Amino acid sequence: MRTDWEHFSLLENGLTLSPYNFITILIATGVCALVAFLYYRFCYDSFKKLLHRQKLARMVLENKWYEADTVQDSVFFTDLQSRSREKIVWFPKIYYQMEKGLLHIRCEITLGKYQDQLLRLEDKLESGLYCELTDKTLHDGYIEYTLLYDMIANRITIDEVRAENGCLKLMKNLIWEYDALPHALIAGGTGGGKTYFLLTLIEALLHTNAVLYILDPKNADLADLGTVMGNVYHTKEEMIDCVNAFYEGMVQRSEEMKQHPNYKTGENYAYLGLPPCFLIFDEYVAFFEMLGTKESVSLLSQLKKIVMLGRQVENCPLSSVTTT
Repeated sequence: MRTDWEHFSLLENGLTLSPYNFITILIATGVCALVAFLYYRFCYDSFKKLLHRQKLARMVLENKWYEADTVQDSVFFTDLQSRSREKIVWFPKIYYQMEKGLLHIRCEITLGKYQDQLLRLEDKLESGLYCELTDKTLHDGYIEYTLLYDMIANRITIDEVRAENGCLKLMKNLIWEYDALPHALIAGGTGGGKTYFLLTLIEALLHTNAVLYILDPKNADLADLGTVMGNVYHTKEEMIDCVNAFYEGMVQRSEEMKQHPNYKTGENYAYLGLPPCFLIFDEYVAFFEMLGTKESVSLLSQLKKIVMLGRQVENCPLSSVTTT
């Protein structure tokens, strides 16, 4: 028996597109689409975990951060020459964990000759894993690198940036606890979005009871806020007076807190129901270059006092948000 494949037709040999077959095809297509969606939604991170572990292992191998001995393979026939190969006898211990959008990479510190390399992995990890380093902590026996995973997927819109309970949500898994860390620095190149980031923070803080003081020596975007809100300054004299008044207000508020009937050592302004105060200073370095020696020394001294007082008494979470 032979089949004429040149003139073979599925429709003529029993395959028909009946309504039942059409529904079956739709169901099969839907199941495949559902499986693909579920894999992307719940198993995508599993694939990334495997890829990250492979990159970490390859990093150690290609940089030769291990100890190896040369061994001879035994052969069955004695007249054949045995082959030598490299056998790894020591490999650095690196622990990997992905949790809540953050990568935790821990490297064991054994005082060996590769210790310096393991203590300076932040650049390799950021570029190799395409993550952003958020913390580097040295513990007893190991160092831990914490990185923000999948930065683009964790971005949020301006409307989603909210300030609640002393915290500002900046990304899905990144929160600025300005009660605990009352100072911030925003740095970046020209056109990198520093001013828009500042405007986003200001917009979120305006929905709270926070008191804002904004300094813009360029008389640009932030200075335009003066048409809709107070405490916005752009001239040299106004900005210097604002810094001095801000420091005096912190000292006065510190004394008032201690006289408060509910004052308790170790608690901050929020415990007494007081509003947070923010000093937002745009183009901080450029402004100092515009001042004379005497003025710059005096202003820098006031800012140092503000930073010290804000960290020490924790009564006014100053956010000296500076762009360079």
